[in-house]
Amino acid sequence: MTNRTLTRSNTQGKIGFLSDIRRMNVGMTRARRKLLLVGDSSTLCRHPFFGELLAYVKGVGGYRTAHEVVIEA
Repeated sequence: MTNRTLTRSNTQGKIGFLSDIRRMNVGMTRARRKLLLVGDSSTLCRHPFFGELLAYVKGVGGYRTAHEVVIEA
């Protein structure tokens, strides 16, 4: 499993270095079987790339809120 932490969370929706999608592309393509992304969806979805990624993940049933993960544990 490959873990990527997207820790940006702020009311301005600024994602800093995460806005360079080349970095994210390298990180995501290294996963062979499972990729776990952790981040603040309300901040990340303001960026077009992450907004599309979030929509895709939700569409295939791979999205979980922090609350859902805590309850499952």
